[in-house]
Amino acid sequence: MRPISARARALTAAAAVSVVAGAGAVAVATDASAAAGCRVNYSVNQWSSGFTGYVTLTNLGDPISGGWNLTWDFPGNQQITQGWSATVTQSGKTVTATNPSWAASLGTNATTNFGFNANYSGTNTAPSTFKLNGVACTGSVPDSPSPSNSSSPSTSVSPSTSVSPSTPTDPGTRVDNPYAGVKGYVNPEWKAKADAEPGGSRVSNNPTAVWLDRIAAIEGTTNSSSNGAMGVRDHLDAAVAQGAGYIQFVIYNLPGRDCAALASNGELGPNELPRYKAEYIDPIAAIQADPKYKNLRIINIVEIDSLPNLVTNTSGQAGGTAMCDTMKANGGYVQGIGYALSKLGAIGNVYNYVDAAHHGWIGWDSNFGPVANIMLDAAKASGSVNNVTGFITNTANYSALKEPFIQPTTTVGGQTIRQSKWIDWNQYTDELTFAQAFRQKLVSVGFNSNIGMIIDTSRNGWGGSARPTKASTSTNVDTYVNESRIDRRIHAGNWCNQSGAGLGERPTAAPEPGIDAYVWVKPPGESDGSSSLIPNDEGKGFDRMCDPTYTGNARNGNSLSGALPNAPISGAWFSAQFQQLMANAYPAL
Repeated sequence: MRPISARARALTAAAAVSVVAGAGAVAVATDASAAAGCRVNYSVNQWSSGFTGYVTLTNLGDPISGGWNLTWDFPGNQQITQGWSATVTQSGKTVTATNPSWAASLGTNATTNFGFNANYSGTNTAPSTFKLNGVACTGSVPDSPSPSNSSSPSTSVSPSTSVSPSTPTDPGTRVDNPYAGVKGYVNPEWKAKADAEPGGSRVSNNPTAVWLDRIAAIEGTTNSSSNGAMGVRDHLDAAVAQGAGYIQFVIYNLPGRDCAALASNGELGPNELPRYKAEYIDPIAAIQADPKYKNLRIINIVEIDSLPNLVTNTSGQAGGTAMCDTMKANGGYVQGIGYALSKLGAIGNVYNYVDAAHHGWIGWDSNFGPVANIMLDAAKASGSVNNVTGFITNTANYSALKEPFIQPTTTVGGQTIRQSKWIDWNQYTDELTFAQAFRQKLVSVGFNSNIGMIIDTSRNGWGGSARPTKASTSTNVDTYVNESRIDRRIHAGNWCNQSGAGLGERPTAAPEPGIDAYVWVKPPGESDGSSSLIPNDEGKGFDRMCDPTYTGNARNGNSLSGALPNAPISGAWFSAQFQQLMANAYPAL
């Protein structure tokens, strides 16, 4: 269970303001028979010198097809610094929010959401009147609208204001742990593949994440080997139909993606950040903000492996790559993730968890602090650390959840086992202790004290006959560790389709202090990468770490890759792996 403090404990106040004033109509409409009306909900999360504003605009009148703008005047010295899901500008006290290019229409009873960050001093008083296309909002449609009322509104109703320690209640109401107390969405496409396997029905009702690994996945594709034909809206609709309480998406399409590997290279080049924003993040945010999903907790797992690569895989590091150098220099990862966090974090029922690698990657002191710092840089680029609900470790990886026999404090024959070849002086030997410690580090550098961690346990069970049941009796440090460790990989740096792996803990909410949930973000049975080069139209490359004959590189101690043979491209169904995962599940099926 996490600390009891609510998310807003880090805030000095949070004002939720609902405004119902004036009629909204297209500015050019002068026909007295045109029905016009709109409603605005305005709410903020504020601290001593700044705040994040959330605006929900509902068109109650005739459809708007030619574009819209919403204006208001700040009563104090508020100054907007950044906006998202709309173009937000300010002149003096007057603010104008204009529709984004992909959302120029606003149908009858349709709602749109946008947000902004701003500075202030003194009192942060809410605006009293909002105008849609020049016409004030009243929260209703007048019985007899007239041209004069459409062009020159003169009445408004003062907003009601209440102070609350929570984030906005429309759309959605944020909770401290989105996994707690509700059931997760079962992806019907993954379920169908699992059910088609002998024995697969034993696990096919577990919630898994939906990976959005290219732009085409947003609307859904017909030729995809990884995401089937369903798009974001399809999955959200299915989640509502299931009565699910939460759904998980993996946001995974940064420019220059996965700069230290090849199996999961993406479709966007290193300098295509504008495309990432406009063609990938913006459409996802627009769909997730649809009010029909406001009672669904939408959980985004944000950009796997990216930020840690900037610390560990650049020039001067073992196995550093030119692409990682490029992405560090051009800021594409930090700015891209910052943009994603700001856009998605503006939606009241969305929860962002940023990927934080795993203990076998950043568990050393030289990596631990710097990775936490670059996480903070990305959060600051979003405008506020409040856009981050928490962090995920072990995504699509195999690190054991708990190592009962090999903790860093263990000694053998008077020698610390940290000096063993397997541990290699790492401060951590399993994911649970690492995630809990990294959470404390993240709080210490500036994240909210109630952030939570989630751990991907989809493939880290390491059960079966090879699982140790007791500590080794050897007095040799290396022998002791190798005979005692739960994680049976050849090297802790191996990551592709690992031989001997099994399903781990089933998805569970609040299993340990500081841990929001154990999750299956990597759907069991979906390949990490192909064993050999397979031409494809999904931007998936070939990485030798997926080749079982590969003898390794500096990042895995020049060890064999430990990968299964005959694997398809990343994300494609891999029946042999799925069968192995079930056979070696721990707890056993």
